[in-house]
Amino acid sequence: MKNILLSLLVLVVAVSCKTSIYKSERIEETNFQSAVIDTLFQDKISIRAIQIDKNKIWYAADKGRYGFYNLDSNQKIENRISKDSLNLEFRSIAQTIEHVFILNVANPALLYRVSKAGLSTQLVYQESHQKVFYDSMQFWDNHEGIAMGDPIENCLNIIVTRDGGNSWNKISCEKLPKVSDGEAAFAASNTNIVIKDNNTWLVSGGKKTRVFYSPDRGESWSVYETPIVQGKTMTGIFTADFYDSNIGMVTGGDYEVRNQNFSNKARTTNGGKTWELVSENQGFGYASCVQYVPKSSGKSLVTVGTSGIYYSSDSGTIWKLLSTDSSLNTIRFLDDKTAIAAGQNKMIRIRFK
Repeated sequence: MKNILLSLLVLVVAVSCKTSIYKSERIEETNFQSAVIDTLFQDKISIRAIQIDKNKIWYAADKGRYGFYNLDSNQKIENRISKDSLNLEFRSIAQTIEHVFILNVANPALLYRVSKAGLSTQLVYQESHQKVFYDSMQFWDNHEGIAMGDPIENCLNIIVTRDGGNSWNKISCEKLPKVSDGEAAFAASNTNIVIKDNNTWLVSGGKKTRVFYSPDRGESWSVYETPIVQGKTMTGIFTADFYDSNIGMVTGGDYEVRNQNFSNKARTTNGGKTWELVSENQGFGYASCVQYVPKSSGKSLVTVGTSGIYYSSDSGTIWKLLSTDSSLNTIRFLDDKTAIAAGQNKMIRIRFK
């Protein structure tokens, strides 16, 4: 009898613990029903790259412009970089504790280090080639960073810094997977590169759509196939995000057929090795940026693009339209219920309810 009572006690405790765990998970999960939007600033501007730095939202934009919006003072501070007669368009941005880095698209590639303290700028990398076109930039920490661009030779064009952004060096094509003919990338929202700890994922598009993975900060690389639409110049993955080292999402589509909502969303649970199409013929069409909602156990995501603002609470299986605003290019979360988004002619704050 004592053994039976002891077994029942263990069973009750186990069930109670299991129930409490499930309750905790439910508390963490989000279930957004609406989005309340307020405009932080409006201007004749195109923004595809933003970076959250405590109370400041840094941005890189067209016409050589960069700056930040201060959420505490509700003030925008903006500067402009001029170089010869070039029309600079900055679509990549990254940061360390003391500096912000901005990188333009097209030839020549110009990478500037911007002091957070005084907004002074220094050109730290320059590359001239008729095919040069950088798409995205991120930092692993305050010392090491990476930027990627379209192929110049038979590999993605990748540069890294190991000294805090003071100098940048190209990774040799001998160390990188070879690209296919017509495979490139899109500078849509500075989300072609995703970093989690030492793990790094790069995404491609065009006539071939794949995921390039490095477990060791760019020292070695593997490449994985995806089922995302491909085969044309403007098809493929435009954006990616990972919740942790295993759970990830890629989206994009066909930029020339922006309402096409199939073969444009895929998820992984094994770090990108394999991908599963989700929400076929449902939800949004072309998307320029996807982000996981913080503290959502990798189940909640938000996308922006020409279809509007969409939200999923079930790892991308079902998507809900929260706003028809089709002008947004990029989005980042401040916390698990608030995000900043920017795009054509504005920056906004989104409070999810």
